[in-house]
Amino acid sequence: MKYNKYIKLFLRISIASSFLSAVADRFGSWDEAVSVWGNWESFKAYTALINPWFPTSMVPFLAISSTLAETLFACCLLIGFKTELVARLSGFLLLLFALSMTFSTGIKGALDYSVYVASAAAFSLSLMNIKFLEIDSLFDGPAA
Repeated sequence: MKYNKYIKLFLRISIASSFLSAVADRFGSWDEAVSVWGNWESFKAYTALINPWFPTSMVPFLAISSTLAETLFACCLLIGFKTELVARLSGFLLLLFALSMTFSTGIKGALDYSVYVASAAAFSLSLMNIKFLEIDSLFDGPAA
Protein backbone atom coordinates (compact mmCIF):
# COMPACT_ATOMS: atom_id res chain seq x y z
CA MET A 1 0.00 0.00 0.00
CA LYS A 2 1.42 3.35 -1.00
CA TYR A 3 0.43 5.09 2.25
CA ASN A 4 2.16 2.67 4.63
CA LYS A 5 5.05 5.04 5.24
CA TYR A 6 2.66 7.80 6.31
CA ILE A 7 0.73 5.43 8.55
CA LYS A 8 4.00 4.37 10.18
CA LEU A 9 5.00 8.02 10.71
CA PHE A 10 1.58 8.76 12.21
CA LEU A 11 1.93 5.82 14.61
CA ARG A 12 5.43 6.91 15.63
CA ILE A 13 4.35 10.49 16.31
CA SER A 14 1.12 9.47 18.07
CA ILE A 15 2.74 6.99 20.46
CA ALA A 16 5.67 9.31 21.16
CA SER A 17 3.34 12.26 21.80
CA SER A 18 1.27 10.20 24.22
CA PHE A 19 4.36 9.20 26.17
CA LEU A 20 5.68 12.77 26.28
CA SER A 21 2.29 14.16 27.32
CA ALA A 22 2.09 11.71 30.22
CA VAL A 23 5.63 12.55 31.31
CA ALA A 24 4.94 16.29 31.07
CA ASP A 25 1.85 15.83 33.25
CA ARG A 26 3.95 14.22 35.99
CA PHE A 27 5.98 17.41 36.21
CA GLY A 28 3.03 19.82 36.19
CA SER A 29 3.35 20.97 32.58
CA TRP A 30 -0.36 20.62 31.82
CA ASP A 31 -3.02 22.97 33.14
CA GLU A 32 -4.82 21.68 36.25
CA ALA A 33 -8.10 21.56 34.33
CA VAL A 34 -6.78 18.84 32.00
CA SER A 35 -4.08 17.25 34.12
CA VAL A 36 -4.35 13.65 35.33
CA TRP A 37 -1.59 13.77 37.96
CA GLY A 38 -0.33 17.33 37.91
CA ASN A 39 2.79 16.63 39.94
CA TRP A 40 5.35 13.98 40.76
CA GLU A 41 3.89 13.07 44.16
CA SER A 42 0.45 12.39 42.69
CA PHE A 43 2.04 10.25 39.98
CA LYS A 44 3.93 8.23 42.60
CA ALA A 45 0.67 7.72 44.51
CA TYR A 46 -1.00 6.48 41.30
CA THR A 47 1.98 4.20 40.63
CA ALA A 48 1.48 2.69 44.09
CA LEU A 49 -2.26 2.34 43.47
CA ILE A 50 -1.89 0.33 40.27
CA ASN A 51 1.01 -1.75 41.58
CA PRO A 52 -0.27 -2.96 44.96
CA TRP A 53 1.75 -6.18 44.72
CA PHE A 54 5.03 -4.24 44.97
CA PRO A 55 6.33 -3.04 48.34
CA THR A 56 6.04 0.68 49.00
CA SER A 57 9.82 0.99 48.89
CA MET A 58 9.72 0.01 45.17
CA VAL A 59 7.28 2.75 44.14
CA PRO A 60 9.91 5.46 43.52
CA PHE A 61 11.92 3.03 41.38
CA LEU A 62 8.82 2.08 39.38
CA ALA A 63 7.85 5.73 38.89
CA ILE A 64 11.34 6.78 37.81
CA SER A 65 11.96 3.77 35.56
CA SER A 66 8.61 4.09 33.79
CA THR A 67 9.19 7.81 33.28
CA LEU A 68 12.69 7.24 31.90
CA ALA A 69 11.46 4.44 29.62
CA GLU A 70 8.60 6.54 28.27
CA THR A 71 10.92 9.49 27.64
CA LEU A 72 13.56 7.35 25.93
CA PHE A 73 11.00 5.44 23.85
CA ALA A 74 9.32 8.70 22.77
CA CYS A 75 12.60 10.25 21.66
CA CYS A 76 13.62 7.12 19.75
CA LEU A 77 10.24 6.91 18.02
CA LEU A 78 10.32 10.57 17.03
CA ILE A 79 13.72 10.33 15.36
CA GLY A 80 13.18 6.79 14.11
CA PHE A 81 16.02 5.12 15.98
CA LYS A 82 15.65 1.33 16.28
CA THR A 83 11.98 1.88 15.55
CA GLU A 84 10.82 -1.73 15.39
CA LEU A 85 12.59 -2.67 18.65
CA VAL A 86 11.46 0.46 20.50
CA ALA A 87 7.90 0.00 19.24
CA ARG A 88 7.89 -3.58 20.54
CA LEU A 89 9.25 -2.45 23.92
CA SER A 90 6.64 0.33 23.97
CA GLY A 91 3.95 -2.24 23.30
CA PHE A 92 5.10 -4.33 26.25
CA LEU A 93 5.36 -1.28 28.53
CA LEU A 94 1.84 -0.17 27.59
CA LEU A 95 0.51 -3.71 28.00
CA LEU A 96 2.04 -3.92 31.48
CA PHE A 97 0.46 -0.58 32.32
CA ALA A 98 -2.94 -1.73 31.00
CA LEU A 99 -2.77 -5.00 32.92
CA SER A 100 -1.70 -3.20 36.10
CA MET A 101 -4.66 -0.84 35.74
CA THR A 102 -7.03 -3.73 35.02
CA PHE A 103 -5.98 -5.94 37.92
CA SER A 104 -5.74 -3.14 40.48
CA THR A 105 -8.61 -0.77 39.68
CA GLY A 106 -10.69 -2.61 37.09
CA ILE A 107 -10.81 -2.67 33.32
CA LYS A 108 -12.80 0.53 32.81
CA GLY A 109 -9.82 2.88 33.28
CA ALA A 110 -7.62 0.93 30.87
CA LEU A 111 -10.42 0.97 28.29
CA ASP A 112 -11.33 4.63 28.85
CA TYR A 113 -7.70 5.71 28.42
CA SER A 114 -7.25 3.36 25.43
CA VAL A 115 -4.14 1.79 26.90
CA TYR A 116 -4.84 -1.55 25.24
CA VAL A 117 -5.33 0.25 21.93
CA ALA A 118 -2.04 2.11 22.37
CA SER A 119 -0.30 -1.18 23.14
CA ALA A 120 -1.78 -2.77 20.01
CA ALA A 121 -0.72 0.28 17.97
CA ALA A 122 2.84 -0.03 19.25
CA PHE A 123 2.95 -3.74 18.45
CA SER A 124 1.56 -2.98 14.97
CA LEU A 125 4.24 -0.34 14.47
CA SER A 126 6.90 -2.89 15.40
CA LEU A 127 5.83 -5.02 12.40
CA MET A 128 6.22 -2.22 9.85
CA ASN A 129 9.72 -2.48 8.40
CA ILE A 130 9.44 0.27 5.77
CA LYS A 131 11.70 3.23 6.60
CA PHE A 132 10.42 6.79 6.27
CA LEU A 133 11.95 9.87 7.90
CA GLU A 134 13.90 7.64 10.29
CA ILE A 135 17.49 7.88 11.40
CA ASP A 136 17.58 4.10 10.95
CA SER A 137 17.39 4.60 7.18
CA LEU A 138 20.90 6.08 7.31
CA PHE A 139 22.16 2.68 8.45
CA ASP A 140 19.68 0.31 6.80
CA GLY A 141 19.44 1.87 3.34
CA PRO A 142 16.86 4.09 1.65
CA ALA A 143 13.13 3.98 2.25
CA ALA A 144 11.14 1.54 0.19
